[in-house]
Formats: sequence, structure tokens, C-alpha cells
Amino acid sequence: MTRGSIKEYTEAVRGRYLSESKKEKGRILDEFTKVVGCHRKAAIRLLHRTGQVGVNRRRGCPKQYGAPVADALRVAWEATDQLCSKRLHPFLPELVKVLRRYDEITMTAEIEAQLCQMSPSTIDRLLRPWRRLGGRRSFTTTKPGSLLKNSIPIRTFADWQEDYPGFLEVDLVHHCGDSAEGFYLTTLSTVDVATGWSECIGVWGKGQQRVGAAVHRVQQRLPFPLLGLDSDNGSELAECRPTCRPINQHLYTYCSRKGITFTRSRSYKKNDSCHVEQKNWSVVRRLVGYDRYNSHAALEALNRVYELLRLYVNFFQPAMKLVAKSRQGAKVHKIYDTARTPYQRLLEAGVLTEAKRAELAAIYCGLNPVSLLRQINKNLERLWTLVECLNQTPKARAQMNSVTVYLDATRITLQIHVKPLIFLGCLVITLPPDQPELNLQFCLCYEKHTNHFVKQIRILKLLFT
Repeated sequence: MTRGSIKEYTEAVRGRYLSESKKEKGRILDEFTKVVGCHRKAAIRLLHRTGQVGVNRRRGCPKQYGAPVADALRVAWEATDQLCSKRLHPFLPELVKVLRRYDEITMTAEIEAQLCQMSPSTIDRLLRPWRRLGGRRSFTTTKPGSLLKNSIPIRTFADWQEDYPGFLEVDLVHHCGDSAEGFYLTTLSTVDVATGWSECIGVWGKGQQRVGAAVHRVQQRLPFPLLGLDSDNGSELAECRPTCRPINQHLYTYCSRKGITFTRSRSYKKNDSCHVEQKNWSVVRRLVGYDRYNSHAALEALNRVYELLRLYVNFFQPAMKLVAKSRQGAKVHKIYDTARTPYQRLLEAGVLTEAKRAELAAIYCGLNPVSLLRQINKNLERLWTLVECLNQTPKARAQMNSVTVYLDATRITLQIHVKPLIFLGCLVITLPPDQPELNLQFCLCYEKHTNHFVKQIRILKLLFT
């Protein structure tokens, strides 16, 4: 029997079944199971389903959070630059207060209570339709230094026992694109180990005096005293050669004069500088990208971005810190603390003077994260227009971008690869019957995605001639 026949037969038998006695119901069930071929319990359920035929009920618990709660969560999530649920969850109550203060979000007291009580897994489930992926791998230009290594003590990531703000990890991020030749801008990236407070400053090149001046500017910006610096073994930070005149001799003298502890990590051990390496991606590369910049206009635009970014990251970007780690065979179990912003950790540390505490509180009360994010987007768009395009040889361009074309009788297939060995996708074009030949012209372009601050290479257009 078909499903429709079973439905019609059930409707015909149901009235008689419900009105008969228990003995007669048993006989009707025997006949029903023989005709339909179902289990006796299934027959009972079908015959008792009065007024529920055709009703599709959702299994499981009823929905607790409706569309208004999901929309409010999306606004808060986008205001924090799409944080993960583990970092967003403990910061939601404070973030909702800030957004309501500037009328960036409208909600009832009931929606606010639901928004603040949901778990991280629920946040992930509600935000699943809006999550996107993207990004590219880093391009490192750090080269090992040699001459001052004996003067600078080695420190590993396990040696940081300071719970006191003031000990910074520093690194130099190169904005050189795909070629390290010639002149290009750099970014001095710093992060406080105890609180996660980060400062970034654009630098004209990587000379010793200019990067030393950038370190001095970082010291002036910090709301707490600078007690220690730790760098990698790059020639920009750990060597002094007369030919390139890098900064470390000046930095070493500067730290000695100021009473600042100066250490370095082990050679070829990136995890020794794990705090600043993480910020190199989340703060610098994720926003600015991997393009090449070498002009004064680009330096000004880069520093305008960092002026806004330091406020956004330090006041509205909560982060978790590793508390404990244990290994059970091949499995590593990590325990993290509750996510807090660098500003919150700094207040809990108790190192700020009353004047500095009042100054930071006034700055925090005057910040709107949504407006701040819009300004960052606007300045990034300005910065991305100042990218330098190198005059590369045909051989170099062929190594960077590769397009493979497959032809058959009815279609053209283009497979696009971009250095470093990223397969972007396959484009299939079906030829119309009345036009058996097509000449395709295409160009690859950077698409600047303002929601993620990630530059992805996409096909811009196809011209049919």
C-alpha cells in the first residue's frame, strides 16, 4: 500500500475504532495490522491521532531563543569583530551596556536577560549562518643575528613567571609583500605578557634609530611602567652590523640606560615568543594583510589604523590565558581562565595610579565599539589603495599566478592557483550552441572584506569577446 492509501484507510477505520468496545477494538487492530502490515502499537498510534494528521512537529526541546535574540547577538558579535563564543560569552553583559549606551542596539529587558545567560555552545549555534572563513599563511623575513647574542640573555616562553604588568614581547612585522628586496615599511608589534595589552606602531623601514624611536613611543603610550623587553633573534632586534645598521645596539644601550630588562628567545624557537607571534596575526596580519607598502602616505595611513586599533583591541577584545596544561599520552588537556579584555586585566592588577585609572576610565566611557570599527574599516580602505605593485618579470608572475585551461567540445574549465600553492577553485563555462568559440579575458584582484579584514583573491570579472 502507498502512503496515501494508508492515510485514506486509517481515516475510514478511525471513527469505528474509537466508538467500539475494547473487544471490538482488538478485532479492528488485527484486521488493520494485516492490511497495512505495521506493528500493533503503530496502528494504535495512527488510529488515535485525531486532528493531528499532516502536522509536522519539531522533535526535541522547544526553542528557547527566538529571532530577536539571534539578531541582537549578531549585532554584538559583529561589534567585537566576530569573536569566538568562548571569548564573547563572558564579555556580553559589559558589551550590551556599551552598545545600549550609544543606541547601537535596541532590546527589551527579557531579550537582554536571555542574551546574557546563553552558553558558548548556544552562541555558536545561533551564529552559524553568519560565520565565514578566510585568510592566508604568513611570509616571514626574520634572519638570525649573531654579534650581540652573547650580551643578551636567553629567555624561553616557560620562563615568564611575572604576573606583574610591564614585561613586553616585541617583534617586527614586515610589509614587504611576496618579495623582501628593496625598501618597505614595518610594524613594531608589542604585547604585555601579564595583561595582553598590545601596542603597534608603523616604522619607516627597519633601521636601528627608527625602530628605537618606535620603542620609545611605545613606552610613552603604555599606561604602566616598562620593565622588560624580549625579542626574537632577528637581525632587526638582535644584531648590529655596520652594513645595515640595525637597531639592537641602540636598543641594548637604551634598555641599559632606562633600567629595562632586555632578553631574547632561542634561535629557531618561535614558541619562545608565543604571545607576540599570536598578536602578529590577530592584530596586524588579519587587518593590514600581506601587501607591500613603501610610501610616506602608507605610513601615515598605517599609523592612523593603529591609533584606532589600540583602543579597540585593548578595551573591547577579551582574550583567554592558559592556566594549566597536562598531557595524557598523545592528548594535551589545556585549561584557560575566563576571557577578559586587557583593560579589565590591567584594572585587576592594581598597578595603576589614581590619575591613570581615571584617565583610562574616561577613555573607555567615551568609546563606541561599533563607531570605532567603522573608522578602522574606513582607514583600512584608504591604506589598501596605497599598495605598491612591483614590476615583476613574466617568470615571477607565472610562479605567483597559474591558470590551467581545459577544453572540450562543449565547455571550458579554468583552474586557478595562486602562490603560495593555494587552489582557489574551478570555473566551468558552458559554450552556447550558436557560439562555439569564446575568447576569455580575466583578471585576478584583491577583494578587501571589511567584515573580516581579510584580503582574498577572487575572480573580478570575465569579458566575453
